[in-house]
Amino acid sequence: MYAVVETGGKQYKVEAGDVIFIEKTGAAEGEKINLDVVAIIDGENSKIGAPLVEGASVTAEVLANTKGKKIRIFKYKSKKGYHKRQGHRQPLDKISISEIKA
Repeated sequence: MYAVVETGGKQYKVEAGDVIFIEKTGAAEGEKINLDVVAIIDGENSKIGAPLVEGASVTAEVLANTKGKKIRIFKYKSKKGYHKRQGHRQPLDKISISEIKA
């Protein structure tokens, strides 16, 4: 059985026991969170939400509040002597999927 959950404007395919990185939720480490379920697929039984599946829930535990890989931003205008260098690290949460209820 697996589910498609939506968080942070993105959708993730998850199964019980999976560990994934999602956009920052604001939850502290060790805290349990519930994710919005878009679809549940269990063999021949599938439930597709419009927009969410009613009565379904995915419970996850926040393992760590971390940051993603650093990206470099470089702005440049030719022949004007303008250049600007900047870096960014997106805040992420590392979560473990505990349970999927259909």
